Amino acid sequence: MAFDSLSEKLQNVFKNLRSKGRLTEADVKAAMKEVKMALLEADVNFRVVKKFIKGVEERAIGQDVMNGLNPGQMVIKIVNEELIALMGSETTEIKFQPGSAITVIMMAGLQGAGKTTTTAKLAGKFKLKGKKPLLVACDVYRPAAIKQLQVNGEKQGVEVFSMGENHKPANIAKAALEHAAKNHNNVIILDTAGRLHVDEEMMAELQEIKDTVEVHQTILVVDAMTGQDAVNVASSFQEKIGIDGVIITKLDGDTRGGAALSIKAVTGCPILYAGMGEKLSDLEQFYPDRMASRILGMGDVLTLIEKAGQEMDETKAREMAQKMKKAQFDYNDYLESVKQMKKMGGLASLMNMIPGMNQMKNQGVDAEEGEKRMARMEAIIFSMTEEERANPDLLNPSRRHRIAKGAGVDISEVNSMVKRFNETRKMMKKLPGMMGGKKGRMKFPF
Repeated sequence: MAFDSLSEKLQNVFKNLRSKGRLTEADVKAAMKEVKMALLEADVNFRVVKKFIKGVEERAIGQDVMNGLNPGQMVIKIVNEELIALMGSETTEIKFQPGSAITVIMMAGLQGAGKTTTTAKLAGKFKLKGKKPLLVACDVYRPAAIKQLQVNGEKQGVEVFSMGENHKPANIAKAALEHAAKNHNNVIILDTAGRLHVDEEMMAELQEIKDTVEVHQTILVVDAMTGQDAVNVASSFQEKIGIDGVIITKLDGDTRGGAALSIKAVTGCPILYAGMGEKLSDLEQFYPDRMASRILGMGDVLTLIEKAGQEMDETKAREMAQKMKKAQFDYNDYLESVKQMKKMGGLASLMNMIPGMNQMKNQGVDAEEGEKRMARMEAIIFSMTEEERANPDLLNPSRRHRIAKGAGVDISEVNSMVKRFNETRKMMKKLPGMMGGKKGRMKFPF
């Protein structure tokens, strides 16, 4: 995730604070100096950092905190609250027009920010909410922009309105509004053209669209990987055409994430969604409190639960739970569990949401290495016959040699995987008995 480096540095600062029984003013100031450096290195706007540190210090160097039972924990609580306030305190929803009235949303942003893909992702979100969206191709300059929108629209099951490349975007928007009224679309999303940088021609074109049709929400798409440039772009758009909210893309990438912590404070515009991957489902509602929790290494259980609800096949999950209870699961079930994990964003994504996992990362637990190990295990299982996958007890030495050869791994890897798998099944057999103590307490077999 974008904040991995920042998260690691902040956790080290807080670890030092927790180790102290009492805190002095000098302790707090030294800790805040480290927090300040960590934020600046994460590319958070300098003025935002200055104001943030001042706010934390004013609250932390108070009698209630310094004389409290756990002053280190209190300082962490204050940092968490100030981080939430920095990113907007409350989650902001995109506002729709009442009743059956059509809501017009204009998407804006620079070329390469992922605007067209995000536009389709947003349409998918609205469709899940019971809306009937219409995607409108207003980017008449970039080669294949219209085709890209059509392909993504088709994947989302959302209609795309296009008039080709020989019409003015404002006229396309007007015609789309008429089309929507006839076809009962209640949300129009205009995918406008971007440029390599902010220029007057682009701003004039966006303003012309706003003058031609009533735009209810102007949403800016910015690339988290551009750091402070994303904040500068947001400021320019806000000043020249006015924006109602921001969607940050590529927040899952190897980026410092400072834009997410600066945009609301600099522009006053809320962050609505965060793009967390390539798939059309990888668009998360932006919750300031959950993001602060992730940054501070406290996990994000609510988002994890929501992802599980959206992505997991409930029937298959129930079946697998029953099999695990009876210790009857096989290698096909393992493949299914990996498939479900991938749908939820993979091991690295899940580790950011589980409380305490960041500390494990700091102790050398590597999600990337875990993903590679899982891929090797998949290769081993795919080298088995259907019969072997369904009946793990068939794997005698000669079969294991054949499987290792087919998977391109050493026989020791196959033996190791089979051993771990059998140990897990044995443990599962003991679980019902372990739950049989007095008043349902766990009974351990040692």
